[in-house]
Amino acid sequence: MKRTLITIFLIAFAIKSFSQDYKFSAELNFPYPFDNNFIANNYDGVIDIGAKYKFINSKKVALGISMNASYLKSNSELSRFYGDLKIKSYLIQPKIFAELNLNRLHPFIGIGYASMIFNSSVSDEKIAELRGNGGFRDGFSVNNTQSGIDLNVGFQYDITQRVFIQAQFDYIILSQEEPIINSKYNTNVNLLKFGLGYRI
Repeated sequence: MKRTLITIFLIAFAIKSFSQDYKFSAELNFPYPFDNNFIANNYDGVIDIGAKYKFINSKKVALGISMNASYLKSNSELSRFYGDLKIKSYLIQPKIFAELNLNRLHPFIGIGYASMIFNSSVSDEKIAELRGNGGFRDGFSVNNTQSGIDLNVGFQYDITQRVFIQAQFDYIILSQEEPIINSKYNTNVNLLKFGLGYRI
């Protein structure tokens, strides 16, 4: 009886291991800000980690939820204008998504809410010293959080049943805040991500 139970367990584990019905996946990406906006001009992407869970996973379509967290840091362009000012930005992106299963190719779209948490090396008391002509040169934030709608599109390509590569694009519209000038340059964020993922 004991041997039979062990055999059944091993068969079930093997079926699960080779099944394509993986509902959870983890990913590691490189975030690349681009276009003419305050994030692309003042920040460099460092790393992005993410996870997805598919609560519906049919042969053709999948629906699920995802979460990504990115780390960006201010670049030399910002230091050129503001001296020793260094800003770290942490981007949090919860989303819902829909995905097509086209053999090895999996295009997807998503919508969610993005929050960019800014943490500066300069104290709030010294922020006023960095202003020029009544406002900031760019729409960067110092020691606060900006949030907004996140639209996402991309694709995954299977290397194996579990391992995949992916590319995706995020278009984020942040809320405007004082004293930042309300413009597309200061509120729109374009972010490309290239990475590797693993299904569990």
